[in-house]
Amino acid sequence: MFNNFQSNKCYIIAEIGGNFVNFEQAKHLVDLAAKAGVDAVKLQTFKAETLSTKSALFNMENTGITSQYDLFEKYQINHELHEKIFSYINEKNLDWFSTPSHQTDVDLLEKLNVGAHKIGSDDAINIPLLKYIAKTDKPILLSTGMCTLQEVRDSVSAILEEGNEKIYILHAITSYPTHPKNVNLKAIHTLKKEFPHLIVGYSDHTIGITACLCAVAMGAEIIEKHFTHDKKAEGPDHQLSADYNEMKELVDRIREFELMRGTGIKRPADSEEVTRKNNRKSVVVTGDIRIGDILTSENLGIRRPGLGLAPKYYFDLLGKKVVKNLKKDHLIGWGDV
Repeated sequence: MFNNFQSNKCYIIAEIGGNFVNFEQAKHLVDLAAKAGVDAVKLQTFKAETLSTKSALFNMENTGITSQYDLFEKYQINHELHEKIFSYINEKNLDWFSTPSHQTDVDLLEKLNVGAHKIGSDDAINIPLLKYIAKTDKPILLSTGMCTLQEVRDSVSAILEEGNEKIYILHAITSYPTHPKNVNLKAIHTLKKEFPHLIVGYSDHTIGITACLCAVAMGAEIIEKHFTHDKKAEGPDHQLSADYNEMKELVDRIREFELMRGTGIKRPADSEEVTRKNNRKSVVVTGDIRIGDILTSENLGIRRPGLGLAPKYYFDLLGKKVVKNLKKDHLIGWGDV
């Protein structure tokens, strides 16, 4: 479903699509994802025959040159396996949804009462599919790899035209893996400025978790990361996927950042109440002073603790006459002059 999304908390998705071929493998991935502390597990819903022609080729770093149709045919999953995996994810109290690639995929997911639909970057400008999904009135997570800003505008408008305002935009780079020089995290700021009323996140294809952590620090409210049980397993996405240790580290560091982020109000922290008194400084007398003496730079100084008059009053005190005997290190007050 789509129940674990909370404001002011980054929504973390473990993408396991393409990293399993049977229920036992999927179940193991779900167990690890739940243990790592993610909010959702996502699949990919497609059939080779409705996704690719037999002449289409992959030519990417993680695949080499190979048939798209053959690869998709190997990793497509049927209705029964979808149902079993979704049911198991639900038992783990995680959200579950998928990326459909065709209207018939959407129909399958709707029969299973999926809570949201993820749009892969390959379909980011597939207006007919976007409109078809928009009519379900389910939340839509729109990956924007390979897109210009105008293309993102057009796709968002197409969804809005169907009356669906539940749009979540994900910055993405469709390179597998994505190298640091191509990540372009500033695009998150561009998308947030262009769509101020929409939530913006980041769908990652880099190796490691640095890009995801930086994306959250730059304002991403959703993180999607491929997830595997073994980065050396057979399949195109394992090498750029996070394993359990990486995903656990990612979740923990994001939650730590959320604590550190605070409210943005510049004020003393609760933990500073004592140190404000002990570690700040006050105006003090630097030697014994008798009644009638005049305060000068020779007998007036600024020292810890901060229990007396603040240093800003130092110049106001210069030249004033003391009205009582004062001992060295006395924190001077207005009643002393």
